[in-house]
Amino acid sequence: MTKAIRMMKEEIARVESVIYVLDSRAPLSSVNPSFDEIIGNRTILYVLNKSDLVPSDELKKWQNYFEKKGSFCITANSTVVGGKQKFLNALKQLNAEVIERYKAKGVKKTVRAMVIGVPNCGKSTLINSIIGKSRTVTGNRPGVTRGKQWVSIDPYFELLDTPGTLYPDFSDQRKAVNLAIIGSVKEEITDVTVLAAEIIAFMKKEYPDLLKKRYSLENFCDNDSDTVAAIAAKRGFMLKGGEPDCERAAKAVITDFRKQAFGKIILEKYDDFEL
Repeated sequence: MTKAIRMMKEEIARVESVIYVLDSRAPLSSVNPSFDEIIGNRTILYVLNKSDLVPSDELKKWQNYFEKKGSFCITANSTVVGGKQKFLNALKQLNAEVIERYKAKGVKKTVRAMVIGVPNCGKSTLINSIIGKSRTVTGNRPGVTRGKQWVSIDPYFELLDTPGTLYPDFSDQRKAVNLAIIGSVKEEITDVTVLAAEIIAFMKKEYPDLLKKRYSLENFCDNDSDTVAAIAAKRGFMLKGGEPDCERAAKAVITDFRKQAFGKIILEKYDDFEL
């Protein structure tokens, strides 16, 4: 992460704008305070990515919020090829002053923008969907983009893809949990049973009926870890000796959340925050 931040600081002088990619399931948790100093006074285009995974009414509230911050904000589904024109139109509006200034001088200005975001927010996939081909390395896990990658998306625009970057610390544990749930934290350093219990605690509070329906649960256990064990029993995930295979059940819960088995879910509802 330190290496990525250093690279971004070195390259920021070469760009006019920043494209800030956020995961629509956790928009606030996707905002990395480390980027503030790097961005400086450059114009920002916020992209609420993976928009197909969340309820449209919640998505609109967050779009309005980021637009009120004085920036442009568009929504995107990076798994679908297309959307280039909407993306280009936003970039052109964002950089209209720069483009016109160079145009008046008779110079064809190539506007450069740096694409930033937390790991696994879909930056590289978004770029590939815009240009209609796989020019950047992608993967449904954090840490795929290792270095900088310049990509031309138009005769007048170039994008710099950067590695996904996490916070310097996780003082806000709720945000840390949200990032782990959406896959921004490497699974090798997370406890899957604890993470599954966090998902269950969230679902019990916000979407209890969807949780019961998915796993045929009549009631919830007081302890969320016990609910993981109950899910293991319901699914027939058993170890030798008749003990529930909680690790296997935990992985199933995490996968179900990320694969939309519960339906469209948002971890951060706008009305729950005083913004």
